Amino acid sequence: MESSVQAPEKTTEKPAREIFNRFRSLDMVRTGWGPKLAAVFLLAVFLITTLLAMFVPWRQSVSGDGQIIVFSPMDRPQTIEAQIPGRIENWYVRDGQTVQKGQLIAELNDIDARFLDKTQIDNLQKQKAALTAKRDAATDRMASLSSQVANARVSRDAALPAAEQRIKQTQDRLFAAQQSVDVAEQNVKTAQWQVDRINALYEKGLRSQRDQQVATLENIRAQTELQRAKSAYDVVKKDTAIAGLDYKRVAADTDAGINAIHASLADANQTNASTNAEIAKLEIDIRNLNRRVEQRQIKAPCAGRVVRVDRVGAGETVAAGTVLATIVPQTKDRAAAIMVRDYDAPLVRVDDQVRLSISGWPSLQFVGWPSVAVGTFAGRVAVIDAVDDGHHYYRVIVVPDTEAINRKRDEPWPSADHLRPGAKATGWILLREVPVWFELWRQFNGFQPTIAASASGADAPSKRSEKQTP
Repeated sequence: MESSVQAPEKTTEKPAREIFNRFRSLDMVRTGWGPKLAAVFLLAVFLITTLLAMFVPWRQSVSGDGQIIVFSPMDRPQTIEAQIPGRIENWYVRDGQTVQKGQLIAELNDIDARFLDKTQIDNLQKQKAALTAKRDAATDRMASLSSQVANARVSRDAALPAAEQRIKQTQDRLFAAQQSVDVAEQNVKTAQWQVDRINALYEKGLRSQRDQQVATLENIRAQTELQRAKSAYDVVKKDTAIAGLDYKRVAADTDAGINAIHASLADANQTNASTNAEIAKLEIDIRNLNRRVEQRQIKAPCAGRVVRVDRVGAGETVAAGTVLATIVPQTKDRAAAIMVRDYDAPLVRVDDQVRLSISGWPSLQFVGWPSVAVGTFAGRVAVIDAVDDGHHYYRVIVVPDTEAINRKRDEPWPSADHLRPGAKATGWILLREVPVWFELWRQFNGFQPTIAASASGADAPSKRSEKQTP
């Protein structure tokens, strides 16, 4: 019984001691008020910093990937093509060689059957010389015929007045012959009256027979003179008619002569014109043939570097339009073509600022704070394509920001010797400045960046619109 009473006392005493020892250990490792105050201070600083950071300016941007290009179309890489079908005779350049404008690159042998004769140009020149001599002869004949026309007109101008004067002379003679006829008729009447008077006197015995005979003889003579005057009048009248006909003949003959000369002049003019047409055709053929000969020599269209020779070896046959080589012009013109989604394209405007990261140049871009970016280059939007590329992407061409570079606010783009077309580029087109909290709210709601109200650049954030496009 005694043993059974003592056992429980021992079991209750041991747990109490262990609990007491445990609380004593907790008191020994309990944190003091100093670390607690430090933790509260750090938490407050963190919360205040986070709250202030919500109002830090954040630059919104639209990003896109692309490559370096040459902005000027005349300075972009171009192919050198064969303008005629031919056989390569010789190459005068190699890959990577620098050439000047007009430098001989390759030479072709023409394989067109129409241009195989090497004396074709000489033959055409001889034909042209013969036609030129023919034209000169026709020109001389035209000058001679023109002189003949002038002389014929002078002769006509002299012959017609002479014929007209002859008509006037015959008319005067006709008038005189008419006067003679009138006088003769008057004389006949007088002689007849004298015969009648003398016959009457003779019958009365007042005149002798001789007087009668003399009066009769005078009457016969007067009648004879009248017949002669009438004959002369008829002759002069015929001469007048002949003179009129002669005037018409002279006029017709001179006109016919002039017309004949004009016909010959027209033939000479036609010969001259046809000869000129043949000469012009020959000159076109000669120029085309000379041009064809020039096209056998492939020359550099511009100063630059031959980057690739596509056709190699002498004797290779090529068709017209076959690419023989590719040349890159010597130019310092550089731009970047980046592709922007159709979702972001409406936000982009010409002259917007851009930050570019170019492959091969280490860079560190802070999206919201472009001013602290390292290794990026300044640019401006120059062109925005009006249509997409077929995959809902729009091309944006970015050129160097010369204003910022000239003012020493940004580093110039790498030189053309190092920045080659085709290098990969990433661009961030800068939009409006907004607080960080606004950007977080926009990202959380999935809205687009805010649209700029002015394209005056990133240095005028106060001119940006407050419009929000969902």
